[in-house]
Amino acid sequence: MGAFTLTELLACVASRLLEDNRSVFVGTGLPMIAALLAQRTHSARLLIIVGAGVGGPRSPSLPVSVGDARTFHQAVLASSMHDVMSACCAGYIDYGFLGGAAVDGYGNLNTTIFGDWQRPKVRLPGSGGANDIGSFCWRTIYLMRNQSTRTFMQKLPFVTTPGYLDGPGARERAGLVGGGPWRVISHLGLMGFDEESCRMRLISYHPGVTPEVIQQFTGFELLVPDDVIETPRPTAEELRILREEVDPCQLFVF
Repeated sequence: MGAFTLTELLACVASRLLEDNRSVFVGTGLPMIAALLAQRTHSARLLIIVGAGVGGPRSPSLPVSVGDARTFHQAVLASSMHDVMSACCAGYIDYGFLGGAAVDGYGNLNTTIFGDWQRPKVRLPGSGGANDIGSFCWRTIYLMRNQSTRTFMQKLPFVTTPGYLDGPGARERAGLVGGGPWRVISHLGLMGFDEESCRMRLISYHPGVTPEVIQQFTGFELLVPDDVIETPRPTAEELRILREEVDPCQLFVF
C-alpha cells in the first residue's frame, strides 16, 4: 500500500463506521466521500440522505455539492429539504454527520459565535440543520478536522448543537429523542463517549500520533482507556476506490 493523504485516512475512518442496511444524513465533502466509499465496500445497502432533498442515490462519482445532479443518480426519493429534515426529526435517520468550529468534552458543538453575544469577536454560519441532526439522529458523527485547544474546548462560548449538554441524563431531560454524539474524528484520532459519564474518550490514535500528543491538543481531560489502539491505515482497495471511483477528479485530495 502506498502513501495516503489525511483526507483519505479520515474518509476511511468515517466510512468504516457506517453499517449496512442503515441510513445516513450527509453533506458536501468528507461525509459524502465516506458514504460513497462505504456503499462501494462493506455497506452496499446504505441509504444515503442528502440535505437538498434526496434519498437513496447511487452517485457515480463525488458530487461537488448537495445540489449537484449526481446526488440524484438512481435515487429513490427526489423531494425537498423539508422532507429529509422531517425524516430526521421523526427519528428515521440512523447516522448524521456534523462539523463545527468547536466541541466540548460532552460533545456540544458551537457553530455560532466566539466572544460576547452582543459584540462577538467572530460570527459563524450558525445552525442550519445541525441542531435537528444532533438532536434527532440516533448516532451523530462529528468531523472535526483540526484538533487543538481552540477547537476542543473546556467550555464553549455558545452551544449551537446539543451533545450530552452537562452530563448524564441531560439529553433526556431536554426531550431530545436521538442518541446524541457517537464518534468524533479529527486529524489526530478517533474519539467516542463513555456510556456512564458521557465524557469524550479516545478510541484510536492515527498513525504517527500518540495519546499523549492528542491530550496536548485537547482543552479538557480526555478519557484514555487501556484498550486504545492505533487507527488502522487505509487499505490498498480503499485507496483505489477513493481515487478511481469516488473522487477521480481529485476534488478533495488535501
